[in-house]
Amino acid sequence: MTAVFYALGVILFALGVIMSIALHEVGHMWPAKKFGVKVPRYFVGFGKTVWSIKRGDTEYGVKMFPVGGFVQLSGMLPPAKRDAEGRAKTAGTGFFGRMIADARAAEYEKIGPQDQDRLFYQRVWWKKVIVMAGGPMVNVLLAIIFLTTVFVGFGIPQTVPRVDTVYDCVIPASSQRTTCAAGDKPSPAVKAGLRHGDMIVSVDGKRLSSWTDIQEAIRSRPNRSVAIGVVRNGRALTLHTVLARNTQIDLTDPTKYVRVGYLGMLPSEQTKRQSVGFVFTTMGDYTQRTGSAIVDLPGRMVGVFKAALGVQKRDVNSPMSVVGASRVAGEVASEPSVSWVDRAALLLQLLGVINLFIALFNFIPLLPLDGGHIAGALYEAARRGLARLRGRPDPGYADVAKMLPIAYTMAAVLLVMGVVLIWADIVNPITLRG
Repeated sequence: MTAVFYALGVILFALGVIMSIALHEVGHMWPAKKFGVKVPRYFVGFGKTVWSIKRGDTEYGVKMFPVGGFVQLSGMLPPAKRDAEGRAKTAGTGFFGRMIADARAAEYEKIGPQDQDRLFYQRVWWKKVIVMAGGPMVNVLLAIIFLTTVFVGFGIPQTVPRVDTVYDCVIPASSQRTTCAAGDKPSPAVKAGLRHGDMIVSVDGKRLSSWTDIQEAIRSRPNRSVAIGVVRNGRALTLHTVLARNTQIDLTDPTKYVRVGYLGMLPSEQTKRQSVGFVFTTMGDYTQRTGSAIVDLPGRMVGVFKAALGVQKRDVNSPMSVVGASRVAGEVASEPSVSWVDRAALLLQLLGVINLFIALFNFIPLLPLDGGHIAGALYEAARRGLARLRGRPDPGYADVAKMLPIAYTMAAVLLVMGVVLIWADIVNPITLRG
């Protein structure tokens, strides 16, 4: 049954990613049609066409490899500007010049006279921004929906100051032991008489409501006698003990150990539903961390490449491809110690984070990403606005075709990165179980 649940998790996650990509392309297509741009094709996936149907001007379909998608907008590249004699100006006679000319020729090969007023490049700059930002903004909306469902609907586990486990003895965290050995001293929690289910409400008479505050109070009092206020079966009690000085993991740097006050108990976890405000606060935190991860991506790919070659161990915090994320989803779905509700919440949270990454990555201001077209539209607006202020002639549309060499280079880099990530996720994957 574990294999069945694993496969189910992979399939459900893959369907969620495919749906996210399909809706991303709808985010481009819908405003484009509203602004009068011709949309010849809308496809989910790449490769050979598996199924398609034509409705109006648009062919909708599914291709063999559903690992992406695209929507074709007519006239993404403006035609070459012409000289005084009406001859098309070229971007040069070299390799890049021919590349740009070939791209323009392919762009206008199937554009007829009836389509001359339905070309994307002709639209005012703010309409171009809306069309190109529509895809990533759909992913932002999906991230909000998924994360709201998790945080507000399901809730998230939170540590509460209710005693779950009382340790029998004082064991240093650095020893890696989980059982008592000869010579270990009884834990202060045992000496105090703490029991499973006790709710800790105060330390030395100061009322504390969160486990974080209680933990800080305990860790700051090594070798000191303390009074611990608890509620047991509805009754308020005050227990007394002397806290030990023990080696524990540093809360600010989990790779280090510190000598701190030690009680010897493990708090409980309780699932609590959060407010909508928590969703947006967490989204802000996720956005900051995802943005930092994208900036650091080129450097972190070095480690992924070495892991793919088997030279070094895969860092658990390294980037993953959709293949790797699907494996994680399968592990979540097949984890017997996690309830079905928590499994569903974890899968939805994973999809939310994936959508946020798709959105932020596509906002990078480089072609062929959506951000590159947005940058081109904003450049066009600035250039035309400046010309008006100076009383100069309209410079016309921004020619994004001149950026095609960068676009092709970027596409090649993304392709290589994708292949390396997929290979690393196959031969040296990141797993929840280590």
